[in-house]
Order: sequence, then C-alpha cells, then structure tokens
Amino acid sequence: MKKIQLFSIILAALILVAACKEKHQEGDPIGQPDIIPVKTAPVSTLGVPDQITATGLVSTEDEAKYAFKIGGVISRILVQEGQSFKQGQLLATLNSTEISAGLAQSSLSVEKAARDYNRALNLYKDSVYTLEQLQNTKTALDVARKAREATAFNERYSKIYAASDGFVSKKIANEGEVIAEGMPVLLINSTEQHNSYSLKVGVTDREWAIIKQGQTAKVTLDGYAGKTFDATVFRKSQAADRELGSFQIELKLQLNGVKPAVGMFGKAEIATHQDENVMVIPYASLVEADGDKGFVFTTVGSNRVKRVPVSILKFDNENVYLKDKLEGIDQIVVSNSAYLNEQSIIKIIQ
Repeated sequence: MKKIQLFSIILAALILVAACKEKHQEGDPIGQPDIIPVKTAPVSTLGVPDQITATGLVSTEDEAKYAFKIGGVISRILVQEGQSFKQGQLLATLNSTEISAGLAQSSLSVEKAARDYNRALNLYKDSVYTLEQLQNTKTALDVARKAREATAFNERYSKIYAASDGFVSKKIANEGEVIAEGMPVLLINSTEQHNSYSLKVGVTDREWAIIKQGQTAKVTLDGYAGKTFDATVFRKSQAADRELGSFQIELKLQLNGVKPAVGMFGKAEIATHQDENVMVIPYASLVEADGDKGFVFTTVGSNRVKRVPVSILKFDNENVYLKDKLEGIDQIVVSNSAYLNEQSIIKIIQ
C-alpha cells in the first residue's frame, strides 16, 4: 500500500514539473528567431560619365633594345643612361680580335678556292679534269665567297649604330662583359618624330572595347603640376599585359615643347562619347564582393529576404554600377546586410 502511495506522489511531482517547464517555455523568448531591422532603397538607373580615367607612365612611341648580331667581349659603350644621340651615331662595339681573324680566314678560303678553280679550269681545257671535277671546284669557290659575305655581315653588326634620333633609357651591359648574340645592351627611346612622347595606361577589358583610336583625352603629369596636356588615342594593344593583367592603351601627347622624363607618372581622362545607362545600387548594400561578382539582398514579402547575385561594372565611394539589370527587383536592403541570410526574419524601418 505504501509503495502505491509513493508511486502516486512521484507521478504527481513529475506532472507538476512538466507543466511548469511548459509554462516557462511559453513565456521565455529564448528559441524565437531574431527579428533584424533593415532599411531598403529602390534600385535606380544612372548614366555613366562618357569618359574613362586611367593612369600610366610616360614613354615614347618607339622603344628598342639594341644588341649585337654576334656574341663576344664588349669593347666600348660610348653612351650613358639619359644621354641623347643622333641617327647613325656609333653607340657600342665588340672586341674585334676574333671577328677580324674570322674575316681574314674567310678571305684566305676564297683565295684558295679561286686558285683551285683556275687550276681545274686549265686542266679541264687540257682534257685532264672531267666536267664534274671542274664543277666541284666552282661550287667550292662559290661556298667560300658566301661564307666570306656572312662573316663580313656579322663584322658590320659587331658595332651598334643608332637607327634614329633618341636617348638611352637604360644601359643593360657594361664594357668588358662577355655577351651572347642578340642579348640586349642598350634600351633606347626614339625621338625622331615630332611629339613622339606617349602615355601608356592600363584599362579593363570593357574599357578597352569602348576606347577607339582617335579619341581625345586630357592628361596631367605629376612632374608638371597645374598643367593639362591634350592627347589622342593612337594605339591599342591586342593582348593583355601578362605582368599587369590589363590592356595597354597608348596616348600621343601634345606637350608644346615640354620634354618629360620617361617613366613619369600621368593621369588621363579619355573621352569616349558614349553615354551609358546602368543600374546603380548603394555601396552599403553589396555583400561578399569578389572581383566583379557580389551579392545583394532583396525583400520577399514584408519580413523575408532573398540573396541575389550581381555583376559589377565599376564602383565609387557611394555607388556600385552593375553590368546587368536586376529583373523584377525594385527594392534592395541597404543596412545590416552582413547579418542576413535567406532564413532571416526582417523588419523594414524608415
């Protein structure tokens, strides 16, 4: 009998504890999802300015790497970095000992082949040599002459002459060095043409497609504060620069007598004359941006959100310009976006 009473007491206690716990859970806010207050803004359309801003370095229209045709020991380099030169001026020479010996050897080979041919011709006339033997000596003479021509050609290119007016932007090798054939000795910039200075700037693939030859630009150079120079687009690279990862555009500068240093930093504003309307969202609405990709949140009903991918054209301190339109979306979240996911419950505030 006592066991039955004890069991009844324990059962009643458990029922009482369960009821109290259920009541506590009903009044306890723990476990309820947080309501995140957010602000929204409409998606707008804006005209992108009809100009492209890019930066780069001053150069000249023509750059070249001067080298020797053959290898050898550098005897003299007659110019220094920054020094100007005239067309046809001697810039560098190789040690001529080996080259002169090779030229003399080829000349002696020609003389010997000529004597052999003359002897063979006389013997052929006397019916001692056959026609084949005569022809073989004639071939040997021709080969020797061509070998001498090749040696003489190499001897001429054991000296470096200026192909045009210009200046030395970098001296790569020095006197006394042993250099292989074709290895650069001098990096030069040509100034033969009038107004040959240019500004090389890097642009994106989209900007490259918009920019056309002949378009005008305004250029400012750090070395000439307060001055603005006119420029025109005259060359577009057909391949991206592997080191910079951008496409190169060259602007011909109209400097009006100013001669800047090669490598001087400049900024260009290129007029494209192409107004373009694109969708614009506030910068604060963008989340998880990576390169030209990102995401925004748009409202679904009155208390839910949805994450939407976007493609970025460009951005500034306040706005993000999109490549593609957000079809069917007119409102996006512009605050507390970092705390949202597609399971979040929101409350729109003003």
